[in-house]
Amino acid sequence: MIKILIADDQELIRESLKIVLDMNNDMKVIGLAENGQKVLECIEKNLPNVILMDIRMPELDGVLCTKIVKEKHPDVKIIILTTFDDDDYVYHALKYGASGYLLKGCSVQELTSAIHTVMSGGSILNKDITATVVKLFNQMAQTNIVLEVDAKGAEELTQTEKKIANLVGNGLSNREIAEKLFLSEGTVRNGLSSVLSKLNLRDRTQLAIWVVQTNYNFKTD
Repeated sequence: MIKILIADDQELIRESLKIVLDMNNDMKVIGLAENGQKVLECIEKNLPNVILMDIRMPELDGVLCTKIVKEKHPDVKIIILTTFDDDDYVYHALKYGASGYLLKGCSVQELTSAIHTVMSGGSILNKDITATVVKLFNQMAQTNIVLEVDAKGAEELTQTEKKIANLVGNGLSNREIAEKLFLSEGTVRNGLSSVLSKLNLRDRTQLAIWVVQTNYNFKTD
């Protein structure tokens, strides 16, 4: 059973999401929180597997709450609920360990699929705002917020792994990468896992941020 905590400052959204998610046989909403401070109180009583985290909340926003939760409970998966106006917030939430983001108003199928994806170790980059966030990554790359990677591992990347990393940095999904490189999705998944292992990065979101910060500095033949 996937235990879910819903954090949103709007009661209607919290209650609506609870009704929808509790309809799934493998999911149970174990708590509702109207702000980040309530999230921290809730997880001390009953630790969830997944938190659906609104960005803009009073007292403690979703970005700082994500940072605190991931520091204390790194195995808890966090999906950011966002709007088109939250790009800067999204960047920092991803940097602090969120597994991805969804637009508010996404379909029920997209939401349940996202939860299953992060539970299996994947990340969610909503296709409708990936381009916007990638653009923001470029802007943030000029700041001093830099993800550290294993330099030796970066040198050991194969040509295919470099190509996969570059395309992840462009926001492409595994399927899109497979089509572009004429590979199977399985090969892409294995290649991505190898890249993350060699660079000592947690997931494709961190990889995307790092690739952009290094100005796509993977030279390929």
